[in-house]
Amino acid sequence: MGARPRAFYGWFVALAAFAVLATAYGAQFSYGVFVRAIEDDTGWSRGQLAYPQSIYIFVYSVLSVASGWATDRFGPRVVVALGAVLLGSGYVLMSRVQELWQVYLVLGLVAGVGMSASFVPCNATVVRWFVRRRGRALSISSSGGSVGNIVAPLAAAALIGSIGWRSGFAVIGIVSAAVMLVCAAVLVRDPEQLGLRPDGDPPLPARARGGEEPLALGAAVDVDASAPASITEASYTARQAVGTGSFWVMFFVFLLTWMAVFVPMVHLPAFAEDLGHSKVAAASVLSAVGVGGLVGRLSMGTASDHVGRRPALAAMMGIQVIGFAGLAASSGLIPLYLSAVVFGFAYGGGVVIFPALVGDFFGRASAGAIVGMIFAGAGGPAAAGPFLAGYLFDATGSYRISLLAGVAVNLAALALITRLRPPAGRPVPVGAAQQAAPPAVGPAPSTAGG
Repeated sequence: MGARPRAFYGWFVALAAFAVLATAYGAQFSYGVFVRAIEDDTGWSRGQLAYPQSIYIFVYSVLSVASGWATDRFGPRVVVALGAVLLGSGYVLMSRVQELWQVYLVLGLVAGVGMSASFVPCNATVVRWFVRRRGRALSISSSGGSVGNIVAPLAAAALIGSIGWRSGFAVIGIVSAAVMLVCAAVLVRDPEQLGLRPDGDPPLPARARGGEEPLALGAAVDVDASAPASITEASYTARQAVGTGSFWVMFFVFLLTWMAVFVPMVHLPAFAEDLGHSKVAAASVLSAVGVGGLVGRLSMGTASDHVGRRPALAAMMGIQVIGFAGLAASSGLIPLYLSAVVFGFAYGGGVVIFPALVGDFFGRASAGAIVGMIFAGAGGPAAAGPFLAGYLFDATGSYRISLLAGVAVNLAALALITRLRPPAGRPVPVGAAQQAAPPAVGPAPSTAGG
């Protein structure tokens, strides 16, 4: 009998990325469960407690440019390991805070810097390992964020009830650092470092390696695992990508969707408690977001491989409109659960599709830097969302205005998706982009958005 073929290492990379994202986003999403306990203990207002989370989101979003560049340059192991230490330290230090400015420092800054080493490094690395199976692989890795969203709020509520909010933060910090450090060791930047090819394809013949025409970016990719495996993908450099209209349309779609997406993630447990539901029930509403997100992440990556990224992304924006409207109109626990699942499905599906779309449009070689630039640019508006929602609550006693704003920005994003097209012009091949010094190449021409 012949030896059983070894499993493609890219799937282990996807699973390690899953665990990193489950841990990092679990820590982030647990914060909303702590807000009422901290408020009751310290007297700090809802707006004051939303501000450090806004700093956190801003810091990790803006630093995604650096983490994406560092991942392309040095590989994900070092980046994720450093992030693990900082993220864990920030949450452990939250157990010792006595003044509000200390919360801003240790949660907003220290933990925020650590969080920047999660989404972009993990998903950019998965993009490098897959071409035909990219959507499926990103569904696996990105679903970690939703699993964290399901488990962490309930775990946080249990920790607060049993050992208090301070010790609860310490436990979350220690566990987060340990899991991320172990998983960082599994991450390898790209298959070529192990003598492999994307998707586990066999080595190219010498003739193909020397001169095969690269796959046109933005073209349909056969997702059938039995299809011919001689795909050689070409790539834009980060500078070339920024020079295309496609990049900027994609950037503004992402920015609009993220302007409101963190408002439920931070405030939904407190919103549910204000409606008269218990702490555990309120935490479970946030977990319902994670349930919907898990379904969205697991299904929409593979679905977008078949129906196309843009139609799939447009569907997610439309469903997110329904989710925000449902949350704004809900008061009973069942409507809250249903609206949270709908919102989570759209959020989770969109998170998978965006990095896959970057890989399809611009290739693998600079995926980390390009995803990082989009992520960072959206960070400012995304960070402002929880902060403004907190202060609107302090002024009006309600979150409904903030939730209805989520309807408006997603409608705007849905309209803008109709302008999204693959970039025109010829990029540099993957191998050349990986071996070249920082490029001095002008932007590739594009008709996107025109």
